[in-house]
Amino acid sequence: MTKWPSRAASSRTSSGLGAETRPSAYVDALNLLSRRALSSTECRDRLLARQHPEDKVDEAIARLVENGSLDDKRLAHAHARTAVEIKGRGRLRVVRELQARGVDKEVAAEAVAEVFGEKDERALVARALRKKLRMRTRPKDAAEYARLYQYLMRQ
Repeated sequence: MTKWPSRAASSRTSSGLGAETRPSAYVDALNLLSRRALSSTECRDRLLARQHPEDKVDEAIARLVENGSLDDKRLAHAHARTAVEIKGRGRLRVVRELQARGVDKEVAAEAVAEVFGEKDERALVARALRKKLRMRTRPKDAAEYARLYQYLMRQ
């Protein structure tokens, strides 16, 4: 039976030293952004959680913003479009979600206004009602009406 080398042996550098090199904050941020679009705040928080020095994190964020890899406006617009068109969310909920992701209030409001400028909000409400009621056209009792109202308020 073949015995495979241990992890420590395989992580040695070409010089034979066992020193492991840790990726820079910039490279780590690029890896994070390759998986999912992040806001500047989310990216900063994740880099700090990975024990990168605060000054290196600030440099990495500035570099990513400068080269366009990190753009809160683009993120806000994409998130708002997805939330409205696919998930059927309302204006206030989308703004709250964006603010929870660390997007500035004005940027979030601008993105939501742009996306909702193209949409008919009554049609969104009608779609949410059809989805929730399925085959019926009206709620069958007061309790279902109350649940439906709460559902619409959350959306």
